[in-house]
Amino acid sequence: MPKSICTAVRTTVLAAALAAALPALAAVSVGQAAPAFSATDTGGKTVSLADFKGKHVVLEWVNPGCPFVRKHYDSANLPATQKAAAAKGVVWLAINSTNTGASDYLAPAALAGWMKDKAAAPTATLMDADGRIGRAYGARTTPHLYVIDPQGKLVYAGAIDSKPTANPADIRTATNYVQQALGESLAGKPVSVAQTQAYGCSIKYTD
Repeated sequence: MPKSICTAVRTTVLAAALAAALPALAAVSVGQAAPAFSATDTGGKTVSLADFKGKHVVLEWVNPGCPFVRKHYDSANLPATQKAAAAKGVVWLAINSTNTGASDYLAPAALAGWMKDKAAAPTATLMDADGRIGRAYGARTTPHLYVIDPQGKLVYAGAIDSKPTANPADIRTATNYVQQALGESLAGKPVSVAQTQAYGCSIKYTD
């Protein structure tokens, strides 16, 4: 088997194994109201979901220590998706639920610096070290994405795209589920793929 195929298989199996190893989390379901929350962003400002009532909102769980996250940032795929969403008036909230004792935890200033280095364009990057927001949504991996419509209803939950690997070369041929969901919802259409299996590294919640 060619080396590239072996690598793709290993990363796909790894992503599935990491997701399967996570504890069961209570989670909101697609079609239900998105749980309200407030959190402090990397600049120390309090941001609430209610601040964006009447807008489409994307929630993205992020951890720079995860190779699956780096796949989408080093390739500029996630920053490009963020910018395309912002151009359509969509609010994008990146959320880090990594607990402070984890080896790859980044303090707010360091996380803000990393996002800046990657030319990321979220509306805000929120700190959720106690995991309260992540648990409310049932976020399992980084990345894990959710789309909320202007009525406050969850219309998409799952992976960023259809290729569950850490290989940036796979992005070119992948279906970007978030862009697809936003395009359909913004056009007033039902989201055709409303839920997928998120892939990536397990979120390091507090015990």
